Amino acid sequence: MLNQSIQILKQMQYPTGLFAASRMSVKTGYNLAWIRDNVYATLGLEAAKKYSIVKKTLRALLDILLKHEYKIDWAIREKPKHHYQYIHARYDPITMEEIWEQWGNKQNDAIGALLFKIGDLEEKGIKILRNESDRRIIQKLVHYLQNIEYWHDKDNGMWEENEEIHASSIGACVAGLRKIGKIVNVPDVLIKKGKDALNKLLPKESETKDVDMALLSLIYPYNIAGKKQRNAILRNVEQKLLKKSGVIRYIGDKYHYRNGEAQWTKGFPWLAIICKKLNKPDKYAFYMRKTIESMNEKGELPELYFADEKEYNENCPLAWSQSLFIAAMRER
Repeated sequence: MLNQSIQILKQMQYPTGLFAASRMSVKTGYNLAWIRDNVYATLGLEAAKKYSIVKKTLRALLDILLKHEYKIDWAIREKPKHHYQYIHARYDPITMEEIWEQWGNKQNDAIGALLFKIGDLEEKGIKILRNESDRRIIQKLVHYLQNIEYWHDKDNGMWEENEEIHASSIGACVAGLRKIGKIVNVPDVLIKKGKDALNKLLPKESETKDVDMALLSLIYPYNIAGKKQRNAILRNVEQKLLKKSGVIRYIGDKYHYRNGEAQWTKGFPWLAIICKKLNKPDKYAFYMRKTIESMNEKGELPELYFADEKEYNENCPLAWSQSLFIAAMRER
């Protein structure tokens, strides 16, 4: 199953190194490349020690940022006021051009995720940065987060929806700044402001969401939630969001709503990884069984099942889900 899932994931990678969110042929727009989804796609491949693929993907993301460096320079000089002035969330995976469709492009967690994974791999001795240009753009991302004042910037968050101050976005930035601070200059106060804001919000995700699957990111991969915060997040997710065929993103989620919230498959391997790291073998086995049960006959994990728990949507497989399943098998 490990090799099968790796092959499924690799089929979603373009020659540039970027991953589509789903199949390249899908008509939903998931043939495009998201910064965040590409970072999450590398988690399973890293766990499977496919380092050459990981390097190619993360370097492709750096190439996107270098291509749009003029925009980052502007955002450092002038605080962005409109969505299009922020670093965009998704790109054409071949040309690396921005997708200009109206979108929730204020996604600060995507920048935090990229900084975190690059810093994490560099710390492990897996070299991602190729030259001074890479180092320069990484330093500019730090300045960018500083200028948008990420610790109280209302963004669209992991789910690309309404603008709020999201704990998962702040946490991603804090984790990213901590990791990348060993490579480029990160003022201590920049991390402190984020940590203080995070502690005020947790265990809530935002003003309108007490429970949200996005908060799992603060446990894995970021490992930034304190023990009490972690336990509260896990308890809330398991008690309020866990369903038969997946995990709902939050109570009242209207995306693909059919007599109930859609159930996302990636919640199962995500919880499996966390339980494995917390040394809870029975729960780990439970979530791995649930993951396998939610696969189709090809071993693919769809984005979500509708509330009837029988039919899944057309975004199948979802790169993010497939990657987390690989990580759940291989992460220590």
